[in-house]
Amino acid sequence: MPAKNNNPKHIAFIMDGNGRWAKEKGLGRTAGHRRGIQRVKEIIRGAAELGLEAVTFFAFSTENWSRPKKEVEALMRYLDNFLDKEIKELQRNNMRFRVIGAKDPVPGYLQKKIAKSEELTGKNTGLTVVLALNYGGRQEIVEAARKFAASVLKDHVLLEKLDCDVFSRYLYTAGLPDPDLLIRTSGEMRISNFLLWQLSYAEFYFSKKYWPDFGIAELKEAILDYKKRERRFGGIDAAKENN
Repeated sequence: MPAKNNNPKHIAFIMDGNGRWAKEKGLGRTAGHRRGIQRVKEIIRGAAELGLEAVTFFAFSTENWSRPKKEVEALMRYLDNFLDKEIKELQRNNMRFRVIGAKDPVPGYLQKKIAKSEELTGKNTGLTVVLALNYGGRQEIVEAARKFAASVLKDHVLLEKLDCDVFSRYLYTAGLPDPDLLIRTSGEMRISNFLLWQLSYAEFYFSKKYWPDFGIAELKEAILDYKKRERRFGGIDAAKENN
């Protein structure tokens, strides 16, 4: 169970509203994604300055492949540019880069760049920057169950040893702390198959601003709201009960 702490260690982001932001400005959807990537860079810098341990960005879901082909190609191209330009910056700032999600059908050239980026930054000890790419929460849990079943059959792992901590080791996020706070932009109030297991005890914060308008000031506001909350993790506030 997570320890009580007034400061979030790990914040997860559902970056919603890029397309609507662009539409309201008379621009194409890809313009919204370009602006959204700039916000990702800004939030990464801000998160490091604020002392966070990890940030996870929901970049592309398993369902996003159904979007128009040109939009999907543009998103893959933007990720390619991010890997070319920003990973060196993360490395200079002692940040670790990690991608979670299924590899296929992510283009092979991107898979290779991702692997190299993770290897390059793997020993860094600062902020961990996670991109959820081709990610689906249900898919992750099913895949973890398959991996555990395979370990029982092949490696003779005892079925009786399975508990929540053991199961977590089979998830994409193995080794990462669960998010303390989920932030979703654009006013939508759902988690959209994102980190279903990991968000069990997280606090949720829903901003009405579109992601391209969500900056450091908004991040600080969300953290301030989080710090005012009382996290009991299923327990009770003993002080209040005794009054």
